[in-house]
Amino acid sequence: MGSSQPFVLASHLEAPCASSTRSPNPIPPRPKPGGVMVKPGVPDSAINRSRNCYPGVVFHVPPLTQPPTMPVQDISISSLPAISSTDIASGGNEDEAWVWSQIKAEARRDAEAEPALASYLYSTIISHSSLGRSLSFHLGNKLCSSTLLSTLLYDLFLNTLSSDASIRAATVADLRAARYRDPACTSFSHCLLNYKGFLAIQAHRVAHKLWIQNRKPLSLALQSRMADVFAVDIHPAARIGKGVLLDHATGVVIGETAVVGNNVSILHHVTLGGTGKAGGDRHPKIGDGVLIGAGATILGNVRIGEGAKVGAGSLVLIDVPPWTTAVGNPARLVGGREQPKVHADVPGESMDHTSFISHWSDYVI
Repeated sequence: MGSSQPFVLASHLEAPCASSTRSPNPIPPRPKPGGVMVKPGVPDSAINRSRNCYPGVVFHVPPLTQPPTMPVQDISISSLPAISSTDIASGGNEDEAWVWSQIKAEARRDAEAEPALASYLYSTIISHSSLGRSLSFHLGNKLCSSTLLSTLLYDLFLNTLSSDASIRAATVADLRAARYRDPACTSFSHCLLNYKGFLAIQAHRVAHKLWIQNRKPLSLALQSRMADVFAVDIHPAARIGKGVLLDHATGVVIGETAVVGNNVSILHHVTLGGTGKAGGDRHPKIGDGVLIGAGATILGNVRIGEGAKVGAGSLVLIDVPPWTTAVGNPARLVGGREQPKVHADVPGESMDHTSFISHWSDYVI
């Protein structure tokens, strides 16, 4: 240590005490009085052991995170920047940048408030330069296995997201859907990190892109990993719009020829399945703005019209007209087949599951 520079404790080293017999490495010389500069990423346990070995030596530990560059805004629907037709044509770049800046600011805030999560937040969000890189890193770690390595998955997700602006725009729309429709979703970063329904849809978007590129074995492998990790089974051929919320998501099954429109909300244990064993177009088609309650089952090549609502636990085997509510097993239209009750709101966005009860004369306890 003849140099005047402070001793550097690298991320892969620990400074053993003179009495330690655990390490075959030579005992490092005592640091100079100038102190020890610790590289970011060194475990706290290693730093504490080094402090015990060298009492009186100052250890300089830099912060894990960079200083916040912007405060976290109080989010309301009115505060979200409007999306113009130009933004949509360009993949919603401005909207993506705004959401990403919010996610990074939220992560910095949470890292300061909860040091136990600081390394996780830094490696998953704060250290990345874009939403696509952060999401690719997170999905790669979530879905990796002994045969599907995280580095392979990271490159796969990142290449797909980087080359397809429509997928990135759909990702942002899905984040907004969870943030504004689910009162339990406290931040965009919470959705990105912890909402398995959101993560399952993003993984499916990549699997679907692989499917249409005729890379079917890899897309099916991704489907299998999604089912294992997230308990969500979506065939890679299924077509899903943007602004889609899988709330809770456990047990959701979406078949091969199913189509899900924009701004749809689907609760847990929902099945969009086929009937029989014949091939062809055999799964449901879900219109824009539809709400499907928990445990609902929709079977066959039936159409759920725009703005329709399917009550929890219902079994739907025939078409449901737009802006109506189907409830029961088998499902019936609220108000009757001839003059069904029509609602004015968009249930996929309002998340109103029970207003139909006042119009359902058969509902008794």
